[in-house]
Formats: sequence, C-alpha cells, structure tokens
Amino acid sequence: MKNTKKLLTLALALIMALSVFVFASCAKNDKTENNVNKQPKEETPEKIRIITLAGPTGMGMAKLIDDDKNEKAKYDYEFTISSAPDQVSPEVIKGNYDIACVPVNLASNLYNKTGGKLGVVGINTLGVLYMLENGNTINSVADLKGKTIYATGQGSNPEYVLRYILEKNNIDPEKDVTIEFLADHAELATKLKENKVAIGMLPEPQVTAATMGTSVRIALDMTEEWDKVSDHALVQGCIIVNNDFATKYPTALKKFLDEYKASVDFVNNNVDEASTLIEAAGIIPKAAIAKKAIPNCNICLVTGEEMATSVKNMLTLLFEAKPDSVGGKMPDEKFYK
Repeated sequence: MKNTKKLLTLALALIMALSVFVFASCAKNDKTENNVNKQPKEETPEKIRIITLAGPTGMGMAKLIDDDKNEKAKYDYEFTISSAPDQVSPEVIKGNYDIACVPVNLASNLYNKTGGKLGVVGINTLGVLYMLENGNTINSVADLKGKTIYATGQGSNPEYVLRYILEKNNIDPEKDVTIEFLADHAELATKLKENKVAIGMLPEPQVTAATMGTSVRIALDMTEEWDKVSDHALVQGCIIVNNDFATKYPTALKKFLDEYKASVDFVNNNVDEASTLIEAAGIIPKAAIAKKAIPNCNICLVTGEEMATSVKNMLTLLFEAKPDSVGGKMPDEKFYK
C-alpha cells in the first residue's frame, strides 16, 4: 500500500511539473509570436520609377523592360529612356525617380548636387569606347602621335579616358596630338562614314553605326588600351538609387538588382532576341545595330565591395584630371551602397 501511495505521489508531481513546463512554453511562444507580429512589415512599392540613358547604359535593362510590359516582373516598373544626361539630371535632382542608370562621373556630380541624397548600387557598363579610322595607319596608340583625333564627350569620361591613355603612352595630349571635340555622336559617325574625318573616337552603338557597310574600321579598342596601362577597371556606367527609396524598400531594391542581373545575362547570352527588345524599348533605334554592338558594350552588373572599389578608383582618376568632372569633390563613403 505504501509503495502504491509513493508511486501515486510521484506521478502527480510529474504531471504538475509537466503542466508548468507546457504552460511556460506556451506563454513563451505567445510572447514570441506577439513580438513577431509587432515587428513593422516592409511596405511594397506601388511603382518603381526608373530613368536610364539610351545606348549601352540602358541596354542591359531591355529584358526587364519587356518582362514588365508582359507583367512578368516582380514589381510594377515605370521606365523612362532619355537620350542625353542633361535630361536625366534635373529629374534626379528633383527626386522624381527611384533608380537611375547614368555615367559614373554624373553619379558623383549628382551626389554632390543633392547633398548626398543618392547612392551607387552597381556598375552596369564598363568600357565602350573605340578609336575608328578611315584607313590603316593606326594600329597602336603610338601611331596617334602627330594626328588629329575627333571625339565626343568633352568634359566627361571619354575626354579623360583618351587623355589618360595618351599620357600613359608618352603622348602629350596638348602638344603631340590635336583633339577636336564634336557635340554629337551621330555627327561624328556621319563624318567618319562620309570620309570627312580620318580618325575618330566614339562609344558603342555609334561605333557600329559608323562601321556598318562602310570602310571605317575599329583601329583600337580603348578598353584594351586602358587595361594595358591601368590596374583599375574602366568604369563608364552605373546604377544609382534614391536614398529614401533604398531605406524604405530594401527588399524591393535587392529584388530589382536580381532582376536586373537576370536581364543583363539574357542580353549578353541571347543577342538576337535581345537586340529586338532593345529596339522595342527605344534604347537603340535599330535591332541590327544593337545586335552588332552588344558584344562590344561590356554590359554587366557588379555590386558590393568590388563595385565600390572600382567606382572609387575611377572617380579618383577623374578627380585628379579635373575636379569639376566629378562635382568638385570626391563623394564620401555614404555614396557606396
């Protein structure tokens, strides 16, 4: 009888202990769930406004634009394709955008002009410059000595890239060559095609426009020449984001970059279809030009530490050449996302 009572007492004690444990566990779970429920949920943007320049800066986005048109994208995007940087800058300064694709030096200028209200999240275009010739006299940078070089992009990346490459090859841009700048890519391409200009430096896709069906040839790949004299990547285009958008919608920004990367990969690996999408989006007027230009455009998406290092090195070079080219001062660390 005693043993039976002891067993009964022990059983009751175990049941009570188990009940306390279960109750405590439930209370803990309820508290955890309540805390989770109290965490603010990230909002989803109704629409993501994106501004991009026509040409290589916008080419990598063609598949994403098509996906959005066919309601296959993760978000509702609103795309604006602009033909010139001076059309993009006012919209960026006013904050009438969430994401923009612009030349790297313009990104720095805009950062300074807006008091740091934006940041760079990716490199989307590397070198796109080529030296063209009507003839066969230019086969190295050294062959440019004593020549007249026509170019576009005075006061921006192309001018400083050209001067840097010349100087690194012991050619004084002020004394050893004559550099004539034209305001418009199309004008220079036409002059080359009509043999009114012997030597000219242009970016893609104007390179393709100038060489298709003509005797104009690519004499020098300026990205290759850059790589011979520099330890840093030739960065030309980048993606910037409005800080208010980045803070409010970090998940949306990450997913956009994922979709952008997929679009870039599609464009580089499916040239025929991508060229059609590029024409349809108004990024380049003709698919035939886009098709030939894509392999020469170095379209990419580089993010993170590699992006920050490459952009910083490029801006440092531009700043040392002419501080005004990056907005008068180097952007601080907050510029790099």
